[in-house]
Amino acid sequence: MHTQVIHLPPSSRSQPAQRWTVEQVEALFALPFNDLLFRAQTVHRENFDANAIQRSTLLSIKTGGCPEDCGYCPQSVRHDTGVTSQELLPVDEVLAAARAAKDAGATRFCMGAAWRGPKDRDLDKVTEMIAAVKGLGLQTCATLGLLREGQAEKLKDAGLDYYNHNIDTAPEYYGEVIGTRTQGDRFDTLEAVREAGMNVCCGGIVGMGETRRARAGLIATLASMDTPPESVPINNLVKVEGTPLADAPDLDPFEFVRTIAAARITMPKSYVRLSAGRELMSDEMQAMCFLAGANSIFYGDKLLTTGNPQAENDRRLFERLGLKSV
Repeated sequence: MHTQVIHLPPSSRSQPAQRWTVEQVEALFALPFNDLLFRAQTVHRENFDANAIQRSTLLSIKTGGCPEDCGYCPQSVRHDTGVTSQELLPVDEVLAAARAAKDAGATRFCMGAAWRGPKDRDLDKVTEMIAAVKGLGLQTCATLGLLREGQAEKLKDAGLDYYNHNIDTAPEYYGEVIGTRTQGDRFDTLEAVREAGMNVCCGGIVGMGETRRARAGLIATLASMDTPPESVPINNLVKVEGTPLADAPDLDPFEFVRTIAAARITMPKSYVRLSAGRELMSDEMQAMCFLAGANSIFYGDKLLTTGNPQAENDRRLFERLGLKSV
């Protein structure tokens, strides 16, 4: 049988920790469910406290008006979703949100802006936000789109700990979802982030009509990076009316859990995060994801422009499961 190996940019191919082929990850997906979860939980316990969950809060610091055509995104100007374009938030408003997030138990504060990429004048304002949030003792994260030369270094100098830039899906399915930038463009930004000395937050979205093989391809691509992302958000598509993917078929919940387990096994030292779509998950499904190796969540009331479980619901769930926050 022909073995497909994921091809990454040259720098990512130089010293891979382990090469995961699509077929190897597909074989994980195909395991009996109990066997897969047992293997994932075993790997998880070898690398993390099995009952500790890292909590992050995400604030949209600039909403709507994005020129990209990402088929899942309600912030694109190409989709009629009712999301209006807003200006960049003032620093004091971002700082107030960060204080509230810290008081609610978050340890990382993420700032997201709906841009193709930041202009230098915008980046100056964002670096001011980063420095202010960092001053509160929180870890800092930003997702600002594609970065140009020198911008990653400015973010690092401001105190940014993590830069989020997802590859979204498998290489062969990417063009079915996005047409205005290539996956290679995304790898260029990730490479700039690495070279600047920041941690990488990089994952993808499932439930966009992709096959299981494509889900395996997404995980194989992430796991086969020279250094796998320190943080791996796995998003379950939130279907928004007006986007091209509004009518995508629902993903079987067990398939989502399998994706979490595959991410944990292939990226044993990464934080695997339940991200978008968590508000649609039952407590039981979330518990199963934690058993499969998820050990990070987005925490709070909003995830950019779509809902996220209320913080109080999360606190109750943690108490019921005997989980602690880190």
